[in-house]
Amino acid sequence: MTSTIATQPELLEEQRGHVLWLTIQREARRNAISPAGLAGLSDALARANAGREVRAIVITGAGTRAFCAGADLQAGGAFKFDYSEPYVGFANLLRQARQSTVPLIARVNGACMAGGMGLMGMCDLVVASSHAVFGLPEVKVGVFPAQVLSVLGSLLPRRVLAEMCLTGEPITAAQALAHGLINHVFDDLDAGLDALLGRMLDKSPAAIRRGLYTMKKIEAMAFEESMAFTESQIGLFALTEDAAEGQLAFREKRAPQWTGR
Repeated sequence: MTSTIATQPELLEEQRGHVLWLTIQREARRNAISPAGLAGLSDALARANAGREVRAIVITGAGTRAFCAGADLQAGGAFKFDYSEPYVGFANLLRQARQSTVPLIARVNGACMAGGMGLMGMCDLVVASSHAVFGLPEVKVGVFPAQVLSVLGSLLPRRVLAEMCLTGEPITAAQALAHGLINHVFDDLDAGLDALLGRMLDKSPAAIRRGLYTMKKIEAMAFEESMAFTESQIGLFALTEDAAEGQLAFREKRAPQWTGR
């Protein structure tokens, strides 16, 4: 069942079962990011994380040519900020994604460039069409992909990332897969995405929610700090209703009935 929650000129928001689809609606501009689209993404992530109904968020772009081309250079104000503010909107969206305990899935349906690499990089899982390309072309217009380095640095090998930043040349979907930047490449993108969602949505919502929290928290920790944190977390996992149900279902050789608690 699909329902449209909100339609803005720049962002289409649809609820498909337990999956929230967010589609950037600027196909004529290769789905470049606009302030309204950025605000819509941030608002949708906040609402999804505040409740229990949404169990996955798919982020994509309209059409088949582009996932997201990054900043809208045609507008002429892409890199003009209020420098009296210490934080900017796009960086705040990346911070927000790092706090999300609802899995974010990028559906890369075409060119993923510049700031689009940040949207893709902030997601937990990425599926791509076989014709998708990935690039950081900022040096071609006299700037550098600074903000997106914060999410790409742990996803790409250092030499690969440096070459992409310094040459501005893109890589193919097959190369992105080989480098571990994305999870899957599909000729039939939606069939592949549906299969991935199916393998995730039948699992414990509570385990996924707390598990993502744990994974993201330990990324910046030293080993001993990480061990101390995770050895306490495993005890909390075991106290959930889903953990009790999952183990009971295993013993009774039946499918678990998750409450998500």
